[in-house]
Amino acid sequence: MRGRTPAAPRKGTGRVTGRPTLRLINRDAEQTHLTLGVRTPGRHWEQRWALSVLNTALGGGLSSRLFQQIRETRGLAYSVYSTIDTFSDSGALSIYAGCQPERFDEVVRVTTEVLEEVARDGITEAECRIAKGSLRGGLVLGLEDSGSRMNRIGRSELNYGEHRTIAQTLDRIEGVTLEQVNAVAHQLLTRPYGAAVLGPQRSKRSLPQPLRSIAG
Repeated sequence: MRGRTPAAPRKGTGRVTGRPTLRLINRDAEQTHLTLGVRTPGRHWEQRWALSVLNTALGGGLSSRLFQQIRETRGLAYSVYSTIDTFSDSGALSIYAGCQPERFDEVVRVTTEVLEEVARDGITEAECRIAKGSLRGGLVLGLEDSGSRMNRIGRSELNYGEHRTIAQTLDRIEGVTLEQVNAVAHQLLTRPYGAAVLGPQRSKRSLPQPLRSIAG
């Protein structure tokens, strides 16, 4: 409207306090559901592109390490993935797996081993290349309809106050280095984890030791 100026993108100054915890929700279910998460900086973090590559390599697709180790190699779970949420103030890198209760201990063991390996040794050059290719391909394929294009433009304006072209975004993804990704992995995956378990397990003491060691 004439005489009106758009609100500036929210930077956010809030800080999440308190230590992450481990929560168990006992429920008579056919599957046990596990979610692990670490806190991350918000959407304006300068390493958010490296974080996106790390997430994709860790659990963001069929070629990701968690998917390959838990589902393809061992057949322990049908659904396993990682995801990132970025807000103006903070964010989270989360891992989810759903499995039969009798396989839960093994799923936890493999998941924690993968997280420890990536935190310690990082991802490989091949994993970084595949993850960047997946992000680029997903971006381009996701723009085949007008709704997706409008959604992307709207989010860019609301979150950053500018519209970044497709070419600019592709360049930012391509510019991420293996060293940047592995630095982010070491920074984030060595932090305290929060965790939630929903399933027939009745007490926290009955949960696998690797889970109790890294969460809560």
